[in-house]
Amino acid sequence: MYLLALNPTDSVTEGFIPAARRLGLAVTVLTDQPEAHRALYPDIELLACDVRDFHAVISRISAHHTPHAVFTNSDHLQTQTALAAGYFGLPAKSWQAALRTKDKAEMRRHLAATAACTVRSVELTAGQDPAALSALDVPFPCVVKPREGVASEDVIRVDEPAALVQRCKEIRSRRPRAALVVEEYLSGELCTLETLGDGRRLHVLGGFRTELSPPPYFIEERLSFVPGHPGPVVAQVLAQLDSLGVGFGVCHTEFVVEEGRVRIIEVNYRAIGDQCDLLLAELLGIPLFEHILRTHLGEPLPPDLGARTDGAARLDYPCADRAGTLTAAPAPADLMVGDVKLTYRPVRGIGERHELYHTNRDFLGIIRATGTDQESVDRAVADFLDGQRWEITP
Repeated sequence: MYLLALNPTDSVTEGFIPAARRLGLAVTVLTDQPEAHRALYPDIELLACDVRDFHAVISRISAHHTPHAVFTNSDHLQTQTALAAGYFGLPAKSWQAALRTKDKAEMRRHLAATAACTVRSVELTAGQDPAALSALDVPFPCVVKPREGVASEDVIRVDEPAALVQRCKEIRSRRPRAALVVEEYLSGELCTLETLGDGRRLHVLGGFRTELSPPPYFIEERLSFVPGHPGPVVAQVLAQLDSLGVGFGVCHTEFVVEEGRVRIIEVNYRAIGDQCDLLLAELLGIPLFEHILRTHLGEPLPPDLGARTDGAARLDYPCADRAGTLTAAPAPADLMVGDVKLTYRPVRGIGERHELYHTNRDFLGIIRATGTDQESVDRAVADFLDGQRWEITP
């Protein structure tokens, strides 16, 4: 199996590579950062490759050995992976669907054209002056974001025209050639739906309710597991995913509900990140990562995954509130608090200096807790947080 990757992630290190081994698969990692991956799993075959270029991926695989599967869990590499897998005649996501979900402007256009979901949105192309926005029908309040961005990077709420132009210029100073999307601000509680399909059968794994940082930024500070959203809500999300062509492999969809109407925020055509996928596998009691890989091997999913339905869970992300050096922080922990299993993993090491990013890069650590009673889970996390301290020295 060829696995395409950029930066090493928990999903790859703790999820997909161990799952591939349990399935008896030989893994070859294609990456543009081989040294970073070699430090984490020195016994895995690594090939240097410009993984953002689908032609380079196809050439590298073709010159090496015949693939049985080509897979990635990277937001940035879904289209390239789909094209490479398709070239070798292997099971794959539709490259058109992968592109539609990655390109936020194209997603909005496609959903509007199919009448699945309409959100007022304009695109500022790479060479376009932000001042041009003044002549366009921009709704306020609005959200500006990179067209192909991830993890709340440079996603900002804006309330008036002058601030919008200024924010776009600031983003362009960091991303000189980035195309931007400006769309109406969608109010309502942010939720997710997690799905897994084999192209014929689609399973809903559950979802999360997400608590965000105060505006104008959109940092995910807490997620609480939802075993099942209301039926009409799930039906609307699935209809919009079907419109986009999503149905193969795993998918993480973010949405809000306004007066009973589902409006998609974005579709990440991969497993949910930031250790939520690890929590899902544990909470549902299923070999989630193996199921995902099997779809890419051409194996059908079972009619019933055998997932537990009595689980409760929560993830918290302590965040930096200032730039500086982390001088004190809790060590990794694996605890049982009554019936609640609680895991804490640092994201930053003591002695590391960082700026304040106003994104998920401000995470200091990740707390994940699972049990069968939400109040007990919430209390265990709250008590853990009360007993810890993170200190940042400017």
